[in-house]
Amino acid sequence: MRLVLATANPDKAAEIAAILGGHELVPRPADVPDVDETGDTLEENARLKARALAAATGEPAVADDTGLEVDALGGEPGVRSARYAGEGASYADNVRALLRALDGVGDRRARFRTVAVVAFPDGGEVLADGAVHGSITTEPRGSGGFGYDPVFVPDEGDGRTFAEMTPAEKHAVSHRGRAFRALAARLASR
Repeated sequence: MRLVLATANPDKAAEIAAILGGHELVPRPADVPDVDETGDTLEENARLKARALAAATGEPAVADDTGLEVDALGGEPGVRSARYAGEGASYADNVRALLRALDGVGDRRARFRTVAVVAFPDGGEVLADGAVHGSITTEPRGSGGFGYDPVFVPDEGDGRTFAEMTPAEKHAVSHRGRAFRALAARLASR
């Protein structure tokens, strides 16, 4: 199936392409602007982006929203994960802000969640989500991945952060891997 990819983030696009193999993913047209993420939940934001792109292009569109939820921070940064250190923040800015917020905190339990949506021009949609539980390190480790990957250690791993894993190792247990594999299965049965 041909799907227009809502994200313009090259790191996220590469992960989605690696996980959703078998579907033709095409980039968002340059004349279609970013969609404001005004939703209060990951599902609302993913749906907003997918529906807007499907309406703008007349083609099925795929979008996701991902959040890191830290228990000691009441679930933050959550839906604001990409903007945790402010609008226009870099990955490193967000990681620094998170580590500052957790300075001296013993309970560093967290989970990554992704909600993925394919919206069709006729109004139909397919939705899937995925989560992975883990903990936040006290300092960044590893050079792979992106976002909070250098500080997130999944419970199902061997003590390495996502940034210390190969892409294939990360995709096997990650929130995005789970969400997009479930999405692919639902698309196949549609």
